[in-house]
Amino acid sequence: MLTFEEKLAIIESFPQLTRNDVSLKRVNFHYEESLHDKKTVVYHLHPNGNGFVFAAFLKGYQKDDKGYVNIRDFSADELRKVVEASIQSLSVKREPAPKATSSAEQLEQTWVDKQNRTLLLQQEDALWNVYHGMNLEASFESYLEAEQYLIEEGFSLQQ
Repeated sequence: MLTFEEKLAIIESFPQLTRNDVSLKRVNFHYEESLHDKKTVVYHLHPNGNGFVFAAFLKGYQKDDKGYVNIRDFSADELRKVVEASIQSLSVKREPAPKATSSAEQLEQTWVDKQNRTLLLQQEDALWNVYHGMNLEASFESYLEAEQYLIEEGFSLQQ
């Protein structure tokens, strides 16, 4: 496990973050250029080694209900990777998840890439499914996860 000082040094190596000392010797780091209301990237980094990084828009991390991942046992590489990914995720504007007008209505969106290929994003019960024609391409538990996937694959929402 990295020490508080080691974690602090890694996080402070990101010039885009602003340090904010909070109570009980804990430290937060904000990304002021965030395109979202959320600006806190590192939350309550504590001298005991505990702390959290905002990962709500990231795949592959076990997150709490506020979208934070606990970094207590992260290696130096893991910490750098999640902080960098968090900053990147806050640098991309996301459309708010659309709301169905009734429980019987399913939401559908068409996403297009630069080669004019299309994928269909469809809400089906509790899942967001991405289809290429009739074939299921991917399935996600939230709109944000599906949106991140589509953006990473080079697609944008067709207006």
